[in-house]
Amino acid sequence: MASLDRAELQQQFQKYDRNRDGKIDWQELLQAYNAVEEKKITGAEARDIIAAFDKNKDGTIGFDEFVEALTQHKQAQGSSDFIGAAKKSKDATVNKISGYSTTAGDVQHSYSEEEKIAFVDWINECLEGDADLKAKLPISAAGEDLFKACHDGILLCKLINYSVPETIDERVLNKTNLSHFKIMENQNLCINSAKSVGCNVVNIGPHDLVEGRPYLLMGLIWQIIKIGLFSRVNLTSHPELYRLLESGEEISDLLKLPTEQVLLRWVNYHLQQANHPRRIHNFGNDIKDSEAYTVLLKQIAPKGSGVDLRALNEPNLDKRANIVLGNAEKLKCKVFLKPKDIVTGNTKLNMAFIANLFNAHSGLEVVENLEILEESREEKSFRNWMNSLGVDPFVHSFYDDLRDGIVLIQLFDKIYPGLVDHKKVNYPPFKAQGGEMKKIENCNYAVQLAKAVKYSVVGIDGKNIYDKNKNLTLSVVWQLMRAYTLSILQQLSGSNKAISDADIINWANNKLQSGKGYQLDQGFKDPKLKSAIPIIDLCDLIRPKSVDYELVYQDQDDESYLQNAKLAISLSRRIGAVVFALPEDIVELKAKMLLTIFASLMAVDLGVHK
Repeated sequence: MASLDRAELQQQFQKYDRNRDGKIDWQELLQAYNAVEEKKITGAEARDIIAAFDKNKDGTIGFDEFVEALTQHKQAQGSSDFIGAAKKSKDATVNKISGYSTTAGDVQHSYSEEEKIAFVDWINECLEGDADLKAKLPISAAGEDLFKACHDGILLCKLINYSVPETIDERVLNKTNLSHFKIMENQNLCINSAKSVGCNVVNIGPHDLVEGRPYLLMGLIWQIIKIGLFSRVNLTSHPELYRLLESGEEISDLLKLPTEQVLLRWVNYHLQQANHPRRIHNFGNDIKDSEAYTVLLKQIAPKGSGVDLRALNEPNLDKRANIVLGNAEKLKCKVFLKPKDIVTGNTKLNMAFIANLFNAHSGLEVVENLEILEESREEKSFRNWMNSLGVDPFVHSFYDDLRDGIVLIQLFDKIYPGLVDHKKVNYPPFKAQGGEMKKIENCNYAVQLAKAVKYSVVGIDGKNIYDKNKNLTLSVVWQLMRAYTLSILQQLSGSNKAISDADIINWANNKLQSGKGYQLDQGFKDPKLKSAIPIIDLCDLIRPKSVDYELVYQDQDDESYLQNAKLAISLSRRIGAVVFALPEDIVELKAKMLLTIFASLMAVDLGVHK
C-alpha cells in the first residue's frame, strides 16, 4: 500500500485540532468527529482512540504520533478509518485513573472486587433511609449492581452531598419521569459538583456514568468517599487534634501535614498512650498482623463497649483480623474492611477505615479555648480548582503545598502548553541540604512564567510564595484560575483575540436584555446579582425550560438570596458549567468568583450554539 501523503495527513489532523495547539485531546476529538461525521462516537470511544495512538503517554496525540500510528494501522489493515484503527490496535496502553487501571486497544479494564464490596457497604450504610433511593438500596455487592445503580446520577449526587454537605441543591435533581435528557442533566450535575469539591474527573464524561463504565465509576466513587472522610480530619471538626502536636511544634506545623500523615500520627499517639512499643509508618504492611489495630481500638473505646485485647493471643492472622473487626463493629466502625483486607494490607481500604474510625472516636481529650485557623472560602475554592485539574501532589494545605513551586508550575504547564521549560524545574525529592534553595528557585521560576504571560506580579518574588505570604500567593493563583477559565472561552469562540471581562458582561447583558428585558448596569458588582436571579435567568436562556421558577425566592432578604444562590450554582452545574464559587460569594457580590460563574456559563452557551 502506498505511503500516506503527509500534507493530506496534516489537513486531516488539523480537522481534529480545533484549538490549533498542535495536539488532540479526547474532548477535541469527540467534538470534532461528531461535528463532521454521520456516525457519532461517545466520550469513552474518543478516549480509547487517544489511548491507542498516544505514544508518549501525555493524554494527547501530537501530529507525529498521529502520522506514525495511522500509517501503521493503514498498512496493517488497509483501513483509512480512524475509529476502526483505534479499536483494532494491538498496542495496549495503560492509563491510571484515580488508582484504577484500564487497558485501551483491547479494552480490558480492571478494578478491585474487594474495594467494590467496601464501597457498596459504605453507600448502603450512609444513604440508608433516603426516600429517593428506596428502589436502589441496599445495593448488592455481587455483579454489576453498583454500576447500574449509578445510571441516573441520583445516587452519585446523594453521595457527594453526604461527603461534602450542601454541595448540591437537591431541588434541581431530576428524580421522576427520567428521560435520557434528564439523566444526562443529573450526570452533568454530578461531574461538575465532583470537580467543585476537588475530584479529578478530567477523563470522565456524563456518558461514561450513564453507561456504567466500572473502572471510571470506581475511581470517581473512591475520590468522593476519600474527600468526605478526609474533609472532617481537621481542627475545625476536631479541635482535639491539638493533642497530636509534638515537642517544639505549633498548630501551623500540624495544619501543613497531609491527612494521611495526621492519621498515622493519631494511631501512633494512641499506641504511645497505651505504653505499647509498636509504631506504624503506613497503612499496608505495618497493619497486616492486626496488632496496632487491636491496641488502638482498646485505647479509644468507651468504657463498657466490650472491646478487648484477646486478638493478641490469636496466632492465626485471619482469625485475629476477624476479632479486630468484631471490636470495630462494637464501635459501629466496621465499614470498609473484611479480614482479608487487613491481612493483605490493602492500603486504600485501611486508610479509609482509619479515617472513619477517627471521625467517630478520636479518643483525644478536648482542648478548651483553642483558636482555630479556618480555611477561607477563597482558599477552599482555589484549592478545589487546583485539585480538580489533577495536580500532583494533591493540595491539602493551601500555602504549604504551594511553597515548593511544583503545583504552580504544573498549573502554568496545563494552561499554557509549551510555556514551561522542564529543565529549569527542580523536582522532588528535595535533599535536606539545599532543599530550601531549590524550592525558592522553583517559586522564582513560577513568577517568571507569570511575567511571561503578563500577569500582575509587581512586588512578588519566589521567596514570598515560599514564605507563604497569603495575599501574594492568592493573587498568583487567582490569575491562573482566571486565565484557565478564559482560555476555555477563547478555544470555544475560535477567536485569536483574548476574552476580556467586558466581553463576558456584554454577552450576559445581550442574553438578559433580549430574553428577560433587563441587564447588569454595574457589571459584576451590580446589586441585582445579590438575588442570584440573573444567574438563574441565564441558565434558563441557555437551556430553555431548565428552570422551575416556583423554586425561586422573590423576597429581598439574605436568606432568600442565599437559597437562590444555592439553586443558581446547582442549575449552572446541571447545564454543564464548571462552578467553584460558593453561594456566599454570590450574595456578597464577590466580583472575582462571579466572573468565573459567568465565564463558565458563557462557555456552555458557546458550546451549545457552536
